[in-house]
Amino acid sequence: KEVGLLDADIYGPSIPKMMNLKGNPELTPKNLMRPLKNYGIACMSMGFLVEETAPVVWRGLMVMSAVEKLLRQVDWGQLDYLVIDMPPGTGDVQLSVSQNVPIAGAVIISTPQDVALLDAHKGAEMFRKIHVPVLGLVQNMSVFQCPKCKHETHIFGADGVRDLAKTLGLDILGDIPLHVNIRETCDSGQPVVISQPQSDA
Repeated sequence: KEVGLLDADIYGPSIPKMMNLKGNPELTPKNLMRPLKNYGIACMSMGFLVEETAPVVWRGLMVMSAVEKLLRQVDWGQLDYLVIDMPPGTGDVQLSVSQNVPIAGAVIISTPQDVALLDAHKGAEMFRKIHVPVLGLVQNMSVFQCPKCKHETHIFGADGVRDLAKTLGLDILGDIPLHVNIRETCDSGQPVVISQPQSDA
């Protein structure tokens, strides 16, 4: 399957670093940007268009225009799936993407603590309101296991996302532990599922 990954977090793009990609997109003869590719995944991000440490200080209309550009002015080729990584909340990016792309479904990712769950709940309700199917929830930073004694600690709470899933009538699609391997491989641009497929993470 051909997969594309669009980093729609205009203010804080992280996909370039996590996917170990640098540089500016090349242009096709039709003046479309070519996605940068690694691990077999075509990626596009605002991070390819600005300096790594440069802040993006834009108002809502400019953000929506940037999202539209990353969607429409890119030669994605023939994709089976386009995964769009959105920032938290229910702001301009979510509305712009939802209005411009026929979205097959949304996955809500949240840590289990109450503060994060409020945003996750709002996000799920927003997608429902604009008739985007919510496929389920993923609990991030679900548990920390001590590397020495293997004792498990639920730093952010144990079942917050599961409780929210029950409230919303949705499925839990998985848990992502709070694990040093995930942090290290994200920082080095080598996803843990590729660099350490046998890891507990």
